[in-house]
Amino acid sequence: MRTSPTRHRPLATWLALAISLVLVAACGASGASAVPAASPAPAAPTEVSDDVRGEASPVVPASPRGPSVSAAPATPSPSPAPPTPQPEPFALNLYREGDFVGQYTFEWCVGASVQMTINILRPEDDRSRLTQQRLWERARDLSDSPFGGANPVGWVPLLNELGIGAWRLVSVPTLDEAVQQAAAAIRATNRPVNLVMWRGRHAWVMTGFTAFGDPAATDTFEVTGVHVLDPLYPHGSTRWGTSPEPNSLLTPEQLGEQFVARTSGRIDLGVPPGYPLILPVG
Repeated sequence: MRTSPTRHRPLATWLALAISLVLVAACGASGASAVPAASPAPAAPTEVSDDVRGEASPVVPASPRGPSVSAAPATPSPSPAPPTPQPEPFALNLYREGDFVGQYTFEWCVGASVQMTINILRPEDDRSRLTQQRLWERARDLSDSPFGGANPVGWVPLLNELGIGAWRLVSVPTLDEAVQQAAAAIRATNRPVNLVMWRGRHAWVMTGFTAFGDPAATDTFEVTGVHVLDPLYPHGSTRWGTSPEPNSLLTPEQLGEQFVARTSGRIDLGVPPGYPLILPVG
């Protein structure tokens, strides 16, 4: 019997088989590292408009079950206040041609001022010397002055007994307040104001005024001018200045050159120091 010869595998075949077994074992081993997946490219940054300044507000995600989040409505801006109306120019003057009377002596200024006050308030003018003398003598008697003259102590009661309304003496701390009170009194009564000038030594009459604002409509009016009568016109005073022409319109500052506060005196007028006025009342 022929014995078949044993076939031997070539060496190359054995090597290929061995490499295949090694690869199968490596792929099936536990804990082998996986090849990492490529990371996605980062998103491009959101472009911000040049009109925006400062930090951007973060985006708040909406709750999956709750109501959506919305911004609170903006509070409306208050409407601007309307502009304050400016006061209108106002003027009042009681003077009529013929009311002025000059004082017949250098002592009779109170008599002449009362005489002009009567002329303003009555239809007919009386410019006689006799009337002026009578008025001055009555004021002098009521004043009971140790110097023999007339002063506001007798001046006020004389006005009150003439049947031309009620009057009172006041003393105001400042020139501006004095002018304001005088204008308000003229507007309220349609009667003139008697001014105690030269620190209590002389008498004028204020017949009217100009202002921004009507004193009957507002307390914040501003007097810009005063109409006055100085019975000493045209003489004036070497100490206090010239007398203005009848019915002159003076600024408060011009009035203040001769209307000066009375801070002391030899006669007690019963009012505190200040600017003395004889105001119509009622």
